[in-house]
Parts: sequence; C-alpha cells; structure tokens
Amino acid sequence: MISPFTIDVPQADLDDLTDRLTRTRWPEELPGVGWDYGIPLGRVKELAEYWRTTYDWRKQEARLNELPQYTTEIDGQRVHFVHIRSAKEDALPLILSHGWPGSYLEFLDVIEPLSAEFHLVIPSIPGFGFSGPTHETGWGVDRVARAWAVLMERLGYDRYGAHGGDFGSGISRALAVAAPESVVGAHVTYLPGPPPPGVTFELDEEDTRRLARIKELIANRPAYQALQATRPQTIAYALTDSPVGQLAWIAEKFTEWTDPESDISIDHLLTTVSLYWLTATAGSAARLTKETTGGASPVSPAPLGIVVLPHDITKAVRAHTEYVHNVVRWTEFEHGGHFSALEVPDALAADIIAFFRQLES
Repeated sequence: MISPFTIDVPQADLDDLTDRLTRTRWPEELPGVGWDYGIPLGRVKELAEYWRTTYDWRKQEARLNELPQYTTEIDGQRVHFVHIRSAKEDALPLILSHGWPGSYLEFLDVIEPLSAEFHLVIPSIPGFGFSGPTHETGWGVDRVARAWAVLMERLGYDRYGAHGGDFGSGISRALAVAAPESVVGAHVTYLPGPPPPGVTFELDEEDTRRLARIKELIANRPAYQALQATRPQTIAYALTDSPVGQLAWIAEKFTEWTDPESDISIDHLLTTVSLYWLTATAGSAARLTKETTGGASPVSPAPLGIVVLPHDITKAVRAHTEYVHNVVRWTEFEHGGHFSALEVPDALAADIIAFFRQLES
C-alpha cells in the first residue's frame, strides 16, 4: 500500500530546537589551529546563530510539500519517496539514490531537467529522514537495493535506470544485481576502490595520484567513517541530543567534500541538518556504514556511466574501473565535488540524460 505523505513537524519540536540552540554549551578551541582539529568554533557559532534566529523551517517545509511525496512499507520498513511522472508518457523511469550525510533533498535542483526526460522516483534510504529510523540490523546497501526493486515494481515499473552518488552509487549498482532484468543502466558519480588484484596496469601521472589517494584512505580510514562503521550507537547519543553536534558533524563534510567554488546555500545545509535533527535519525543513518562495511563493492551487470568530480573525496582510476565494470560512458567534470547534484546540477542532469539516450540508441 502506498500512502500520500505531507511533512508536518510539530511546533513543539521546533521550539525545543530553538531552546537547545540558545542553551548550547560551547567547547573551547586552541588558537590558530584552523581546520586541523576539526570544523572551527567560529564557523559553527555562525551557522548555529543563523539556524536559531534566521532560518525558517516552515518555509522550507512548505516548499518540500509542493513535491508529490509518499510512504510505503517494504520488508518491515517505512520507505519515504518522491514520485514525479514526466509529461512524456513513455519516459524511462529513473530512481535516484542519495548517500551520507545527504538526503533526498540533494536532488531538488535536478528534478526539473530530469523530469522532462524521466519518470522520477527519489526515495529516502531506510534509516534516513522520513524513512527512519530502522528497527533491525541488516539494512546495508544490498538490502536497500532489494527494497528499491520492490518499490519500482510496486509503482508499476518493470524497466528503469538508476543513478546515485556516495552510498547511492553502491545502491544503484546493487540494484542492477538485484533486478538485472529491469535495470537498463546505472549512472554513478562516486566509485572508489582498490586496484583489481593480480593485474598490473600502466598508469599515467594523474591516475597514479588517484590510486595513491585511494590507498591512503583505505589505510587510514577517516575518523567519522571509522566511528560510524564500528560504534554508530555511541555517536548517536551526542548527535541526537545536541543540535549543534549534529550541525558540526554534517557541516564539516559539506565544506571538506565540495569544490571551493561551489555555492551551496546555508539554507540548504540547514534544511539537511534539520531533517536529520527533527527525525532523530543521526544514529540510524550512521548504521548504514556499519551494515555495509566489509562487503564487496557491487559490480553492475548493467552498463555503467561514470562522472568523475575534480574535488570528490577520491577519483576513480579508469583502467581499474573498466577492468571490473561494463563502463560505456566516462565523463570528467571540470567543476564540482562529492555533492554533484547540489554543486553542478545542470551538468549532472545533462550527463545522466546523455547516458540513457546513449543506451536507448
């Protein structure tokens, strides 16, 4: 059963947020350390003050409620999603998958260009936002992908494409494994991974740098990732009890993982943070890292299109990627970082459209 969904956060929850922001207990900070010890105190204070005094959740809530949103239950879990039918009756359906610390909100700027070509399905990953929290273990990338296959079947789509970045990249590729007869292609913006074992490649200078960066991250897992992959419950206490803690946890990544020239608005950042805060899903979203860690990166049996962003966390090595995956389109963007749908929405939408047109032709 599919039910219409309207966002309606209780006013008491918004009042509680304002009260907590007013009573923030701030940490001290060493002089002159900049970003070396984490997101600077001054930046977090600036964002928190804007959140407390200027940001308007009700305005953003009204804007989001203009989208056709729904919920359904799959495998015992509530799944929230946006479903937009294209004016083209015979359009190819396309499911868009976000990652962490993102949400379905990151696709808002690509809805208009993509809905001209596709029927769009934009779900929230179980454990995130209005699809959270999860209520049992096992909700890793593969299980999310199987849920997406059920969702698309429930919507009457037996042939469709997939796109995603971050965890959404793995989900999109795993969806092609879960529903190989339905997924015509997967388009992704993030595909990290070690080189294929037992094979030697001649790499140019750029790919050698990319491989060194990938190996560095494998050997020295980032602190946030190590914590979420091993102790998501422990970090959940802090992030669920302190809005400033939740703010700093996400705002740091929105700064570090983006192109310095990108212009992601404070309002968008705070809407994302507010979504995690108001749904109390920081912990259940973090569990996706633990539930997925250690599994092999899904290899899509469907054709794969890849966009490489110059300021992403890592950049895929083409020779390695093409050895493992059925890559039919490879695009190197001049701008953008990890949140491509927010940073370069027009370029991303154009590449998605070009990829699926290529497959259709």
